[in-house]
Amino acid sequence: MDVDEFTLTVLETDRIPATVLEAVLRLFGENYREANSASLEKNLGRLRHISLATALDGALAGFALGETRVIDLPRAAGTVVRLAGLCCVGMDHRRHGLFGRLESTALGANAIPRRERYLSCGRTAHPASFRNFFANPAAVPHPGRKPTEWQKEVGIAIAEAYGSPGFDPETFVVKGSGVPIGWPVIEIEATAEEWEMFKPVDRAKGDSLLGIAWAPTPPDGWLEQDAVP
Repeated sequence: MDVDEFTLTVLETDRIPATVLEAVLRLFGENYREANSASLEKNLGRLRHISLATALDGALAGFALGETRVIDLPRAAGTVVRLAGLCCVGMDHRRHGLFGRLESTALGANAIPRRERYLSCGRTAHPASFRNFFANPAAVPHPGRKPTEWQKEVGIAIAEAYGSPGFDPETFVVKGSGVPIGWPVIEIEATAEEWEMFKPVDRAKGDSLLGIAWAPTPPDGWLEQDAVP
């Protein structure tokens, strides 16, 4: 099935009809072993929008959480920030480009004027979902490179925007609620270097790794290493 054969809609997360929420939780349970539905429900309202993909038979094929905001970041006031959230696609509907379409639909729901650049953000619990950040040499964190002070300051601000209970600016690990959201039903292929970045992520406590990347290019000075005193 081609991605255009799905019907995509967007709802605000504080106005999800009970039948839609039931379908979302069911799909979430199919994507995660020991899925913590209570944790998902608790976090739904932290991002404003949820995009939904409906298949031709009326079944929910996938969903994604996301929100775009204008945030005064350290040394970068008025930045357009794209906060990507959890994205799930049913087993029978993968490899149709739904992940990207769902995410862009949720993030594009706000009518925010275009700017010269924006900051893409996401929290992931394993390397497979971090691929876009690994592929971007200007992304933070990045293998073999420590975050600069400016990058740490922005990381702290983004973690706060997500409503995260804790954040380590040295590793970019976002602290979880103390319990896992679940264990994704997916085969994870990653290099030893990629796994190394996830060493401090305690998935049993719901931790994740925050990734941030500017598009199309970072602002001047973003990649400059801090001076050694």
